[in-house]
Amino acid sequence: MDRDPVVDGPLIRGFVGNGFRIQDSRVDAVLMTASDAREWTPPAIDALTVDAFEWLIEARPEFILIGTGKALVRPPLPLIKALEDRGIGIEPMDSRAAARAWGVLRAEGRHIAAALYPLDR
Repeated sequence: MDRDPVVDGPLIRGFVGNGFRIQDSRVDAVLMTASDAREWTPPAIDALTVDAFEWLIEARPEFILIGTGKALVRPPLPLIKALEDRGIGIEPMDSRAAARAWGVLRAEGRHIAAALYPLDR
């Protein structure tokens, strides 16, 4: 029996300190598409604009999971509208929940993206 379904692209292997283990690397904050992951220096959540997600938008995901740190924080309405205008949904949640959702949704073969803030933020 295979515990982990075979999924292309980056997988979150666990939590390390204030961040995440992506494959064999540790990062505090990360942007992920179905095929790649990049370490990220995120702005304050209330300062988020669509510009912070251009790399994710280029991948044309169904929606973007936004892990907002240790607690759920609603992203700015202009960001939500700008993404919706591009046909991309947005799903904010705390970063631990977003990391778990990433694994479940990618195992289902969903074409999504994620922006995860550090766990202590």
